[in-house]
Amino acid sequence: MKRCSWCNLKNPTYIKYHDEEWGVLNTSDTYLFEMLLLESFQAGLSWECILNKREDFRKSYDFFDIDKVCAYDEKKKKELAVNKNIIRNKRKIDASITNARIFKGIVKEYGSFYTYLETFTKGKVYHEIGCTHSSLSDSISKDLKRRGMKFVGTVIIYSYLQAIGVIYSHDKECFLYKK
Repeated sequence: MKRCSWCNLKNPTYIKYHDEEWGVLNTSDTYLFEMLLLESFQAGLSWECILNKREDFRKSYDFFDIDKVCAYDEKKKKELAVNKNIIRNKRKIDASITNARIFKGIVKEYGSFYTYLETFTKGKVYHEIGCTHSSLSDSISKDLKRRGMKFVGTVIIYSYLQAIGVIYSHDKECFLYKK
């Protein structure tokens, strides 16, 4: 089967992610938080690198329990900063906790993070190929930054929207491509 050009066919984890998860609409707050956290750690790195560490991130971040992440203290930050199984960038670790608190506030304000996203998408799934940002990702990025989130630039948010299925971007040659 032909897959998107970015999918490393030598990595079973990547193939499974491509085939079963990427581009599939998922509105669960837990999933949306996990993907936002992972995408923010991906800044400057490859998604494959993050995906290969995903299970370690899950364990290290209490399976993305937002209440637990929001309560992380200096001791937990230091623990994360020396964990060789995840990305140990202190700025990204700090941002992950700040972003969790802001994410939780957005959920409280809108009822769910997906409902917040719908204020930008109007419930629409976008079909785009070959882009790294759009007016949609620009707008969401700008609002998240205004709220105080870090590592949520327009390219990261565009990738996030692709991952969670708001933007559907399978290559035309990919067996999952649809208009």
